Amino acid sequence: MNIIITIVVTALAVLYAGLFNAKKALLPLTLIGLLVALGFAVSSWNTNTVYYGMMEMDNFAVAFSSLAIFSTIFIFLLTQNYFSKDSENVAEYYTLILFALSGIIIMVSYTNMSMLFIGIEIMSVALYILAGIRKNNFSSNEASLKYFLMGAFSTGFLLFGITLVYGATGSFNLSTINQYLIGNYQAVSPLFYPGLILIMIGLCFKIGAAPFHFWTPDVYEGSPSLITTFMSTVVKTAGFAAFLRLFAGTFAPLHDFWMPPLMAIVCITLFIGNVTALFQKNFKRMLAYSSISHAGYLLFSLITLTAHSANNVLVYAAAYTFATIIAFAVLILVKQKTGSDSFESFNGLGKRNPLAALTLTIAMLSLAGIPLTGGFIGKYLMFLNVMHDYQIYLVAFAILNALVGFYYYLKVVVAMYFKDGAEIELDTPVQYKVVLVLSVIITVFLGVYPTLILNLI
Repeated sequence: MNIIITIVVTALAVLYAGLFNAKKALLPLTLIGLLVALGFAVSSWNTNTVYYGMMEMDNFAVAFSSLAIFSTIFIFLLTQNYFSKDSENVAEYYTLILFALSGIIIMVSYTNMSMLFIGIEIMSVALYILAGIRKNNFSSNEASLKYFLMGAFSTGFLLFGITLVYGATGSFNLSTINQYLIGNYQAVSPLFYPGLILIMIGLCFKIGAAPFHFWTPDVYEGSPSLITTFMSTVVKTAGFAAFLRLFAGTFAPLHDFWMPPLMAIVCITLFIGNVTALFQKNFKRMLAYSSISHAGYLLFSLITLTAHSANNVLVYAAAYTFATIIAFAVLILVKQKTGSDSFESFNGLGKRNPLAALTLTIAMLSLAGIPLTGGFIGKYLMFLNVMHDYQIYLVAFAILNALVGFYYYLKVVVAMYFKDGAEIELDTPVQYKVVLVLSVIITVFLGVYPTLILNLI
């Protein structure tokens, strides 16, 4: 609870600082607040504190909360002069991101389905505004409208599913629902099954899994790049943590029922995400379809439930998050100079800015799953998880899709090192250098020493 209170108080402090035109204090205030929240999260390790039966700060919640806060700190470091060119009221950007983060903390620590709904709505309402915060930009307005409509539609599925589960069990509490399933395994209420499927559909909308991914490419492309970075990393990680807590824990007794439709979703997500990314000429849109494909790999953790499922998701999510932050950080630098986010705008970047080109190369190799990177370890853990049940055909299908991913990830590497571009000086601010270097260190460290976080939860 201290984590959420700290983040909300920080958001209000930043908002009031903006009212008094203390623009230089916004970023320091935000970073201090997030570091304090991160300190509270770390100090909660092994405490398993339950708050009124609605939330529990167990090791699972602490690990994913820490990853979300740490990633958000990196994203805030990329805000240097980013928002000021669009609006004089920069504080509103900071405040909305912090409010979204407070909803994310609720999403990873809920023990009551009503709190899951509240957490998703707090996060989503802030993101609807952030997606369309460039009021004079048509693409941003379109992204906000599509995100709002699809988000409201998916929330309807989720809420109806929660209602049916409540009708079957008489409770929103996860442990009570789990005990109901264990005690009535042979006589589960007919209301429960459609409720479970509707909840699965609602959560698949939130994480951008196919065939519920229609909003993802347009929203990611139209939103400001920094907001897209937040949505494709922190928000996606929170969605999977919420998914995992509900299905790997509460709904585990009915695994044989919901696993086949989930496997179908995994296959469709991998195929659509990777194949469609092949044909993209826009780097930002390619990253959007890439995020869809990674949703498929992350769902592998639910195909076969083991004691290591949560740890595997944490490793994969961390590797994906920091590689994606690098990709968007370099994209922001390139777009500020060229005004384009096509692959051609990266031509010759290896000569213009060796540091940015090198870090982006490592990020692409990690996303593609090349050894000695965090992305390779993440994919290896997911495939190994499924291999325990000898689902060799699913693994073979996933490996073929991963090979397709090599092609479109390496397109930008080829552009940076093997194509000539305009001789435009590309300066890298100090804050960007810090984010790029630290993200690369984390990405490589996860690839070489994954055991550091592999047995955390």
